[in-house]
Amino acid sequence: MNYFNQDLASLHADLVAKKVSAKELTQATLDNIKDTDTKIDAFLNLNEDAALAQAAKIDEAGISDDQPLAGIPVALKDNIVTKGLTTTAASKMLADFKPVYDATVTEKLAAAQMITVGKTNLDEFAMGGSTENSAFKPTKNAWDQTKVPGGSSGGSAAAVASGQVPVALGSDTGGSIRQPASFNGIVGIKPTYGRVSRWGLIAFGSSLDQIGPLTHGVKDNATVLSAIAGHDDHDLTSSTQAVPDFAADLNDATSVKGLRIGLPKEYLADGVSDDVKAAILAAADTYRKLGATVDEVSLPHNKYGVAAYYIIASSEASSNLQRFDGIRYGYRAKDVQNLEDVYVKSRSEGFGDEVKRRIMLGTFSLSAGFYDAYFLKAAKVRTVIMNDFKAILKDHDFIMGPVAPTPAFGLGDEIKDPITMYMNDVLTIPVNLAGLPGLSLPAGFSNGLPVGMQLIGRPFDESTLYRAGYAFEQSTDFHTQLPTLGGQN
Repeated sequence: MNYFNQDLASLHADLVAKKVSAKELTQATLDNIKDTDTKIDAFLNLNEDAALAQAAKIDEAGISDDQPLAGIPVALKDNIVTKGLTTTAASKMLADFKPVYDATVTEKLAAAQMITVGKTNLDEFAMGGSTENSAFKPTKNAWDQTKVPGGSSGGSAAAVASGQVPVALGSDTGGSIRQPASFNGIVGIKPTYGRVSRWGLIAFGSSLDQIGPLTHGVKDNATVLSAIAGHDDHDLTSSTQAVPDFAADLNDATSVKGLRIGLPKEYLADGVSDDVKAAILAAADTYRKLGATVDEVSLPHNKYGVAAYYIIASSEASSNLQRFDGIRYGYRAKDVQNLEDVYVKSRSEGFGDEVKRRIMLGTFSLSAGFYDAYFLKAAKVRTVIMNDFKAILKDHDFIMGPVAPTPAFGLGDEIKDPITMYMNDVLTIPVNLAGLPGLSLPAGFSNGLPVGMQLIGRPFDESTLYRAGYAFEQSTDFHTQLPTLGGQN
């Protein structure tokens, strides 16, 4: 059993027609994960007994036509809390943590009768761009196991791309859904800030984090986002905006006719590889053939995004991670003499190097005497970046460009150079700073590795992004090509 050749609609049809039961599908999924994950290392733990029990209940009740996600297996990034199922954030600090409640998105998936089969690997506390910062193991790219899967949602992306699950949830603080989706040749969306509840997402940067789905196709992605989006009383930053059926209008490739698209010149500047540029320019030509207009535009302050982001995100991380103190829950150092020892040794031993680096940077940026020079200035830069996007999206339906400057890089190539690693997010970070939706989808290949395209829209206009993404997908064959695990490269 793998999910290379079936979408959610065909799986749903098979379940309704009883060609396969939910329990059989779940067992086959778990078996496939056990077989293929020895090569990929996407999962940190499986939810085997509970998943099979849930599937049996679904079979007993039966699946009707109006339950498009019932009985479908799903994987969750391991920073999304799950009641009674170990949730580690890929950190020694939470290695044995079993939450006493479910995240809102976990509850929504259960309400849709999706079956959580396991938790996927990530960079520790979602801090990283390669899933090499996990305290437990690095995950490998589905196309080439010597390459990184991207991060921090690398486990979720690799699990979908390698055919282990049809759907996984990730979180995106500065590109952590879109970049892994790009590196693994699948579809991922960072919804508008507030579109999806953050209740139960282990916080990294509270003004930046958003949960979103990763899937093989655009329509599948749209279906899942409709299920997990919506206002939540537990999260006061969640929006009361109505949630449409995002998949309802995805019927043909002509739906972008008359749309106006902006292509920022900064997205094709030095530092972006020639193959990536070529893929994006070819995609622009595809949109022109479909009847859209593509204009060159400018995001002049985009270049300041990385610097502003790492001050803002690290400052918020410094605040959010202070709760992990060795007292209430989580890892506690054993060889301690006093209270200060508990704090210092527990945090020193429980956190990895990248997490410590960001806590230090954030604490410094918020400290007396430096707040105005760093955090306040970064916040002002954020506003300028938001205004750049507003100016373009006033006259354009969406913005297109690459997700990352290069395809997936090699395992171990950049992990010891934090600045180089940070710069890989130069094209995705500004979208989080502005709180906008961003969709990543396959747009080409470079030396056998996928290249992703990013579509950036107006706030709460995910529908236009899905429409444009679906039109592109139906006009190309990139989404039909399979990774090495599928016997093709």
